[in-house]
Amino acid sequence: MTEPESAASAPETSPKNKSWAHGVAMRGLVALPLVAGLATAGWLLAGGNDPAPTDGIQPVPVPAANQDPATVGGGAGPSVLEVSAPVKAQETPKGARPLEEWATKLAGPLDIPAKSLMGYANGELALRAEQPNCHLSWVTLAGVGAASSNHGRGADNPMGLSAQQWKKHGTSIPGIAKPALGDPDSASVAAGRALCASGADLGGGSGWWKAIAGYQGGKGTETELFRQRVLGNAQLYATLSLDPARAASPAVKATRFALGQLGLPYVWGGNGPEAGAAGFDCSGLTKASYDEAGVGLPRTADSQFRALPQVPAGQEPKLGDLVFYGNPATRIHHVGLYLGNGLMINAPTEGQAIQIHTYHSKGDDYTGAGRPAA
Repeated sequence: MTEPESAASAPETSPKNKSWAHGVAMRGLVALPLVAGLATAGWLLAGGNDPAPTDGIQPVPVPAANQDPATVGGGAGPSVLEVSAPVKAQETPKGARPLEEWATKLAGPLDIPAKSLMGYANGELALRAEQPNCHLSWVTLAGVGAASSNHGRGADNPMGLSAQQWKKHGTSIPGIAKPALGDPDSASVAAGRALCASGADLGGGSGWWKAIAGYQGGKGTETELFRQRVLGNAQLYATLSLDPARAASPAVKATRFALGQLGLPYVWGGNGPEAGAAGFDCSGLTKASYDEAGVGLPRTADSQFRALPQVPAGQEPKLGDLVFYGNPATRIHHVGLYLGNGLMINAPTEGQAIQIHTYHSKGDDYTGAGRPAA
């Protein structure tokens, strides 16, 4: 999507009521039901970072729907999400004392209360015994807990269970005399049972994707946003569980900030709600994410690309890297923030919401990654 050269002077041309619902329903970002293991979408119509005009006046952007594909510079950018499950996380130990030590060690780096983290681990262990073919991981439960209640912080239903789900899956739990909806152990086991109830294998992308959708009823834009939040947070937790020392790094801080913006609308020239805009454009999101982490970046995708150390060609980006699209010889028109496992946090174009997409697909014009910080 064409970006402003100067965010301060960029007018907001996107309607104020652009929403997640509008992005999914009108643009088909993640088409349901899933087909052949792939959530398909239309391609991003991407323009270039127009050079600063000599008269200093910022041109008014043309809405995406009115742009001519033959005249926008840069080609297509990614706007699809291939079905994916979070990468494998650090395994949960068995035994009360080892489990407590494990949770205490990871609670800080993951920013999850130790009691909640133990609940997620106990949920995995319970379902490992009850339904071993489900392959439920604690990071999936942690993603659900993050999306439902920020891990029970100030909530009495930490896993967002419906009354029907609780009645069916939570009223009788071995080892817990009086299961309670607000108890992390009880709620995690009940949530795990609800996720595994369809018989899906949560160890694979298609089974995981369908199970998370089914947890909230399976349809609707709110369900899609919930599923994206579960995926994003679970992926982050899995990565940090294997390398908890990175938790305080600027890359992780930037990623946490970007995940917090999922569902906000794309706004051309937007620098986010704190700057008076309803949302962000692509480079506004990446800049704001790293501003939050204490790392300054230029404002546009092209200038960010040219300012950052490049990730060597052929290497997969790391968590927090910026991924770029366009032609380095002319201009870079789009940027996203890499989440890991082939995924990025992306502000695609007008009429769509900030969401998770596959960062590199056949036919796109991905040109490489840059690393703002370790």
